[in-house]
Amino acid sequence: MFFVAGAKNTAAAGRGNERRSIYQKFREVDSFLDKKKTVTALKPGEDRAILLGLGMILSSVMMYFVLAITILRYYADSVWTEEGVCVVLNSTVTTEMNCSYSCGSDCWRVSKYPCLQVYVSVNNTGRVTRLSHNEETQDASSECVYVPRCQKDSMAMHAVIMNISEHLKVNQQVSCYYDPSEQQENVLLTRLYDHSVVFHSLLWPSCMLSGGALIIMMVKLTQYLSRLCEEIGKIKR
Repeated sequence: MFFVAGAKNTAAAGRGNERRSIYQKFREVDSFLDKKKTVTALKPGEDRAILLGLGMILSSVMMYFVLAITILRYYADSVWTEEGVCVVLNSTVTTEMNCSYSCGSDCWRVSKYPCLQVYVSVNNTGRVTRLSHNEETQDASSECVYVPRCQKDSMAMHAVIMNISEHLKVNQQVSCYYDPSEQQENVLLTRLYDHSVVFHSLLWPSCMLSGGALIIMMVKLTQYLSRLCEEIGKIKR
């Protein structure tokens, strides 16, 4: 009787252990499937995030290239690098300058604007030179302080020049830019691309480059932490 009862108890314990083993295997399979679903769901999102980061970096590099051949080149080639104070000595309308404007397809007509010459003294050094508005004005006409956009209404251009003349008569001390090597005699009232323009031009591609790199770093960090958690889980089991 004792042997029969012991055999029954042993068989019951074996069936219980077998049920627990089967249940544990089911739980392991379910856990594996859940992890696989999570990895499958995360992988496309991580791929899209990395592609987004790479796209941002590539776009910023292209923007850097465009800026290098436009704004940065003009900024580097400009010789008017020193800023000073110019005192207006004389401003006079000397002559009428001819300009041409478009009146349609293959049609050009001639208009006129007054040439305002302004002589200034740089930094009270006694050096007298001619004032120009910016690099474009210097290239277009080294004699006139400002070259307006040519148009049919010559009176409108005349009014613009007269307003500049009156402004310089009221404000006789103005900030200006000059060539420290004195290779260029003229001084400029403003620069097309100064420090602030260059800074703001480089700010946005720099932000895009940093954002793209940060996205890729966050994705790689997430993948590393995911693998680390998985290894820790295996060690605990």
